Amino acid sequence: MATKKKITKKTTKTAAKKTSDAAKVVKAKTKVTKKSAKKTTSASKPSKKKSSSKKVTIKNNKAASAAHDNDNLIHGIEPYKEKAREKYMNPKQVEHFRNILLAWKTNLLDEVSRTINLMQDENINHPDPNDRASQETDMSLELRNRDRERKLLKKIDQTILRVDNQDYGWCDRCGIEIGIRRLEARPTAELCVDCKTLSEIKERQMI
Repeated sequence: MATKKKITKKTTKTAAKKTSDAAKVVKAKTKVTKKSAKKTTSASKPSKKKSSSKKVTIKNNKAASAAHDNDNLIHGIEPYKEKAREKYMNPKQVEHFRNILLAWKTNLLDEVSRTINLMQDENINHPDPNDRASQETDMSLELRNRDRERKLLKKIDQTILRVDNQDYGWCDRCGIEIGIRRLEARPTAELCVDCKTLSEIKERQMI
């Protein structure tokens, strides 16, 4: 009977150990499942770094589009959008090119005033001859550019007079339309593309 009692005690102890081990295994499994669930939730949540990178790319795209729009502007004015069967050199087109010429003129006048202020500010006699020589070369280049722009201002004024006299947009040699896109590329153009190419060929032959 004593041996039977010992056997039953041992069996109960082993059963208790097994149950405790099974409980430990269950706890470990639940911990693993909780960790995996946390990982999945953290993975499912959008990261702040990704959202910030998206914001940066959106800003870069906006800046690129703005720069592209500025490149397309003609002296700060948007290109003219032609409509179907629109009359050439109608009042809208004439006003568009007058605005381009006036904006171009104001930009050139701003450059002239900037050069005058720069020459007044930098009117300093440098003791070093190399500095003096570089200053003189810079000033000569500025004056040459301003002289070129002075001639261009005179031509712009003549073109504005042509716009006012309703003589703008037509070729002086053959009398056909110069074209809106050519005039936007060169608002002071007086010849169409064909006549201009012929005149350039003649100039080359004369040389």
